[in-house]
Amino acid sequence: MTITVRVITPDRVVWDNVAEEVILPSSTGQLGILTGHAPLLTALNTGVMRIRPGKDWENVAVMGGFAEVENNEIKVLVNGAELGKNIDKEKARAEYEKAQTTLDEATKGDDRRKLIQAQQAWKKARARYQAAGGLVSL
Repeated sequence: MTITVRVITPDRVVWDNVAEEVILPSSTGQLGILTGHAPLLTALNTGVMRIRPGKDWENVAVMGGFAEVENNEIKVLVNGAELGKNIDKEKARAEYEKAQTTLDEATKGDDRRKLIQAQQAWKKARARYQAAGGLVSL
C-alpha cells in the first residue's frame, strides 16, 4: 500500500503524489511515516523532508510548518518548500557557506535580532544544500 503525500506552501503545491515511505523533519527529530501510521499532527522544523515514491528517494527542502497524518494521507503545510532536484547544488553550497560566515559573525556580536536572523538564514541555506545532495556536517 501507499501513502498520499501533499506538500503545500501558501502559493503552490510542491508535491502531490503517492509514496511508500516519508521522513519528516519534525520539531522532535526525524519522523518516519509508513502505511497504516497512527493519526498524528506535528510541527516541522526547517530541514529536509525525504519521500520514497518507489525505490529512490526524493528530497524536499521545507521551511517550517506542520504535518498531519491520517488515513494513509500526509498533508504537509509549510511556509516554503523546494524539490531538491530543482536546486542548483553549487549555488546552494555557496549560499550555505555565506550563511555560515554570517552566523559566525553574528554569534560574536551583541545584537540578538541579527543573531536570530542569521540562524534562520543558516537553517534555510543548510536545508536547501542538503536537499540538493550536498553533504553538511552536523
